[in-house]
Amino acid sequence: MEILFYFLVCVGATTVGGISGVGGGVIIKPVMDAVSGLPVSTISFLSGCTVLGMTGTSLLRARGGPVKVEARRGTALAVGAALGGVAGKEIFELVRALGAETVSAAQQVMMILLTLGVLVYTLNRSRIRSLNVEGTAACGAIGLALGVMSAFLGIGGGPINLAVLYYFFSMDSKTAALNSLYVILFSQGASLLTTFARGNVPDLQWPMLIAMVIGGVLGGNLGRAASKKLDNSGVDRVFFWLLLAITAISCYNLYRCFV
Repeated sequence: MEILFYFLVCVGATTVGGISGVGGGVIIKPVMDAVSGLPVSTISFLSGCTVLGMTGTSLLRARGGPVKVEARRGTALAVGAALGGVAGKEIFELVRALGAETVSAAQQVMMILLTLGVLVYTLNRSRIRSLNVEGTAACGAIGLALGVMSAFLGIGGGPINLAVLYYFFSMDSKTAALNSLYVILFSQGASLLTTFARGNVPDLQWPMLIAMVIGGVLGGNLGRAASKKLDNSGVDRVFFWLLLAITAISCYNLYRCFV
């Protein structure tokens, strides 16, 4: 029953993540933090593997569709995110050495602050003039920052990706969602490769990992199918309600760190 529960969580999270571009880990990790009782390193690894399966599936399904990954800027972002994914994983290991409670509290505080910041931006987006960054180096630097945050948090990408793509690149909701998944694929892939290279794969139940990855792939397919039926305003509504849910779960998890 436990494996079935996490399978369903992954299907739901990656379906929503595929629609909005947040990846799914931003839901999977807080939910597992709240109910699983597993070590934070195990949760981050399980979430990362699931998100990697989901983003790969979503991007494959998007080929030939009307919404495209921006080849030059998107790739510069992705390469920067891959480097950031390695750096973020190293920072995670350094903080984890201070204790499991310390890294968990740090992740929850960072998640709450980022999500609230994105929520404020989303509510005022129509009144904020966006930029249109073109420089390859600048795109790479932005990707690097996104990769560091996502790898440290163990969420793949999260809502911060979309806010950054909206503001710095003036992308519409669907274009931002697809490019966000592209960035997540690289950052999460680099983070997991670092875990394997360092021999830091945590103890885990392999049937649970397999079930979660299958759930992520299924959710990625469902998310892309649903995205085709929604316009940009529909994607924005999904994103808004997702931000509220993430904030509530992260606040609960932070409370649990101190009780």
